[in-house]
Amino acid sequence: MPLYKYRATDVDDRIVTGQIEALHETELANQLTRVGLTLVRAKALKERSRTVKSLPKQEIISFMFQLEMLIRAGVPILAALGDMRDAAESMEGQLLAAGIYDKIEAGSTLAEALAHYPGIFSEVVVNLVRAGEITGQLPEVLKELVRSLKWQDEMAQQSKKLLMYPAFVVVVISGVVFFLMIYLVPQLVSFLGAMGQKTPMQTKILIVVSGIFVKYWWLLLSTPPLIVAGVSTLARFHPGVRYALHKLALNLPVIGLVLKKMILARLADTFGLMYRTGIPILDGLRYCQKITGNLVIQRSLDRVIERIATGTSISTAFAAERMFPALVIRMLQVGESSGALDQSLANVSYFYTREIDESIGKVQALIEPVMTVTMGLILGWIMMSVLSPIYDTIAKMKT
Repeated sequence: MPLYKYRATDVDDRIVTGQIEALHETELANQLTRVGLTLVRAKALKERSRTVKSLPKQEIISFMFQLEMLIRAGVPILAALGDMRDAAESMEGQLLAAGIYDKIEAGSTLAEALAHYPGIFSEVVVNLVRAGEITGQLPEVLKELVRSLKWQDEMAQQSKKLLMYPAFVVVVISGVVFFLMIYLVPQLVSFLGAMGQKTPMQTKILIVVSGIFVKYWWLLLSTPPLIVAGVSTLARFHPGVRYALHKLALNLPVIGLVLKKMILARLADTFGLMYRTGIPILDGLRYCQKITGNLVIQRSLDRVIERIATGTSISTAFAAERMFPALVIRMLQVGESSGALDQSLANVSYFYTREIDESIGKVQALIEPVMTVTMGLILGWIMMSVLSPIYDTIAKMKT
């Protein structure tokens, strides 16, 4: 945001100078007018970037909610954006509202203005807003968008909840093992050597493993991130690798099923929203492809789109793909026969959302004892390898 050096007059025509931040000279004049000053001259001293590339999800939801409420109340869109610009708590929010305001004032539609911020508003959002403007149902579309964005944010939080605990436990176990292998075991090895007893096989294995940790700790620490970076790079440039990884993610025990339910729930929610706002079925499915984020499901949707384009019914086109469960097919059949496809899709999203909550609870309940047993086995093996020769020595001393 630019910093302006201004020269203004007060009600008594006395000259007042100062510096103030404003989005542009018009806003600067408005700010001065609110405090009883009239702008005479202004000069921008420092320019800050007015490009907003991203916003937190909560701010996007708040922005869309405020816009929907103001438009529903009958406030003209430019006036609504002006109020949102002045009332925004963050600088990014002010810049976003001001940028959209400027584009609409220059003749763009709201959808065209939102399209200038692809890092904030997805193609799905832009097309839904465009449909709302064409059909005159913009407040309703914005309301549905706010609901959908809130739901997606909840799903993102559920995904984090699913992955954070296992990741935390793995880090803790790895840290404990590194500490024991690098610090504790080498000290015990010298003690065991001084005892002069025959070293059991499990203790020899422990000493070898500890030596590897001590000598190649840098390699052990750097290998996992290097593998992740290498596989990520391959997946970015090689569709075959990306497809294999996405397929592996869906086939993971327990977790893969939850991820699949999340993708299908989002697919059903978005498809239902686009159908409800009047976007053609084929266009809606193409947009849904982009938001699934999984190449396996995207290719399944490719085949579904081809079948529907040749005259196949929606439910039959989906039923030909093994990727989509019986629940989805059944609800699509009900929606087609009743003419309430959007409601059937909403039911699919509801059922899967409920199952996701239950599944995440089950996964967390399963992971905790598995991780506890794993850590117990590792620590038990280390302790037995260390204490076994000591116990043998004590037993021989008694005899």
